[in-house]
Amino acid sequence: MFKSFEEARSFIDTENIKMVDFMMVDLNGRWRHLTIPADRFTEDTLKSGIGFDGSNYGFAPVEKSDMVFIPDLSSAYIDPFMEIPTLAMIGDVYVIGMPENYPFDQDPRNVAKHAEAYMKEQGIADEMRIGPEYEFHVFDHVSYSTKPNESGFCIDTEQAEWNTDDQNFNLGYKMAHKGGYHMAPPQDVLYDFRSRVAMLMEDQGIKVKYHHHEVGGPGQLEIEVEFGGVTEMADKTMMTKYLIKNEAIAEGKTATFMPKPVFDEAGNGMHVHMHLFKDGKPLFYDENGYSQLSETAMHFMGGILKHIKALCAFTNPSTNSFKRLVPGYEAPVTIGFATANRSSVIRIPAYAKDPDKKRFEVRNPDGTCNPYYAFAAILMAGCDGIKNKIDPVAEGYGPYDFNLYTLSDEEKEKIKSLPKTLDEALDELEKDHAFLTEGGVFPERLIEIWLENKRADVSKHANMPTPMEFSMYYDL
Repeated sequence: MFKSFEEARSFIDTENIKMVDFMMVDLNGRWRHLTIPADRFTEDTLKSGIGFDGSNYGFAPVEKSDMVFIPDLSSAYIDPFMEIPTLAMIGDVYVIGMPENYPFDQDPRNVAKHAEAYMKEQGIADEMRIGPEYEFHVFDHVSYSTKPNESGFCIDTEQAEWNTDDQNFNLGYKMAHKGGYHMAPPQDVLYDFRSRVAMLMEDQGIKVKYHHHEVGGPGQLEIEVEFGGVTEMADKTMMTKYLIKNEAIAEGKTATFMPKPVFDEAGNGMHVHMHLFKDGKPLFYDENGYSQLSETAMHFMGGILKHIKALCAFTNPSTNSFKRLVPGYEAPVTIGFATANRSSVIRIPAYAKDPDKKRFEVRNPDGTCNPYYAFAAILMAGCDGIKNKIDPVAEGYGPYDFNLYTLSDEEKEKIKSLPKTLDEALDELEKDHAFLTEGGVFPERLIEIWLENKRADVSKHANMPTPMEFSMYYDL
């Protein structure tokens, strides 16, 4: 939004801004923030930053936890949800050093920037453009319990098929089980909500391609956006989630990006479309290549497929992620590529025919990822594929131009599969992460912290009895 402090200061004075809010991203991909009165925002804020305890963000050990964040003026925006006029901006994390502070190598935003710089330094491309698809659920109610003597959850939404027999207030139009894809009003009661969110996104410079109801009957929605750079789209992913969640709350609803919040319904993915450009020219197009993809595109794809199991530790970093990655719900379970095939982990859209639009999408990521780490990791895997000329066909990854869900057990055995649990994905990351640490993009210490953090999640989840276990085993 701004190129200089003078621009920002002038805007604050002209628009009568009262507060300046600083947003930072923690290890897991949650927003944290701190606010100062607008008249305390000075040039020194941009130079010296504001101190905070990095250990509470999951980054550093307590004995080395004092850090500062430096606001990024270009990321500034008016927060539409604050009662007091508030200008917000994203902060980059710096380590306190002598004589100068320096960027913290574990900071998600710095990792994404470093990955883009590495791509350029290696001469691979000038720009990786990506376009995420945001799938999420909007409910009217959610409650849950994890007490020692009581556990469970309850979700509800007016439009769900399970409310057809509601005797209190019922107009009869419900969304059928797995029947929500592109349904129109009156079944689609969330149409105006999506439009309001889309307008908020447009106001923040996030260009919306379209929005619609998704397959999942109980309130599953999708918003797809136009392409941008890796760090840019990670910023916009965080902003999109912020806008969706807060607009839902403002309307008395609740939104979640959990991959599988509803049993036996479609889950929420975050498919990531991608292509490379150099000197303004697309690198993924070749009229004579498979599905009009160039050798560069195939090698980039090959790198992603070779490292996809390890990538899942960053692109699918929750125990809930792997409840989505099961057959029968348009989510990928096998490692391969194909044209217009939604059952493969990499899909090449058949409708994207122009050279500038030729691309492919990775379909396994979901919204529980830290987008900075996830997008950077995908880029690093693709760069490894180009550097080492990894041929996905020679490696046995396809093309799989057939339905991978309907193969016989014998045929399925011949095809590699995605991890079935987060623990398995973490094992893969532990043994396959050299491609991430190339050029120091992902520090080794970050990989260690990530593994420790996520293994703690696995342990917590595994040790908790579930209602399903009572149903299955209580009477034995």
